[in-house]
Amino acid sequence: MAIGATIHTFEVQLADIDRGVYEEFTLRVARHPSETDAYMMTRVLAYCLEYEEGITFAEGGVSSTDEPAVLVRDLTGHITAWIEIGAPDAARLHHGSKLADRAAVYTHRDPAKLFSAWEGKTIHRAHEIVVRSFDPGFIASAVDPVARRNTVSVSVTEGQLYLTLNGTTLETMIHEQRVA
Repeated sequence: MAIGATIHTFEVQLADIDRGVYEEFTLRVARHPSETDAYMMTRVLAYCLEYEEGITFAEGGVSSTDEPAVLVRDLTGHITAWIEIGAPDAARLHHGSKLADRAAVYTHRDPAKLFSAWEGKTIHRAHEIVVRSFDPGFIASAVDPVARRNTVSVSVTEGQLYLTLNGTTLETMIHEQRVA
């Protein structure tokens, strides 16, 4: 945990009908002082939407240069999913795509700007990398009810995300695009 990090606890009920994942778990999220509320919320949502056995936040937190914000390892320690948050540079995405079986990006920013920044750059298996984003304003609305202790319900059906966070209910489409 980073020095000066603020710990947020999320009691999560997950019902991802699209993937057949139904779980309840507790997330302890160390929010680094340089991390924005939007980045943290996107990181929490990415964790929920990618939830599977072996998922974890990077050990070094958001300041880790060796790992993505969220990753999945199998029982042997092999990285099966490299999940970036925000606006990773092409070199980092290229590196992650080479290390893991699959890579994804969850962004709270305009995906068109990401694609523009990656244009002409080498990204390993770019055509397989999925970029997921949300409706404009969704993440900004989702950070308003965040407290140190949070109760969260995440439901996904037919690409629609329903989020209830500390009594506030929001919904958005999960937009998916391929890098190339």
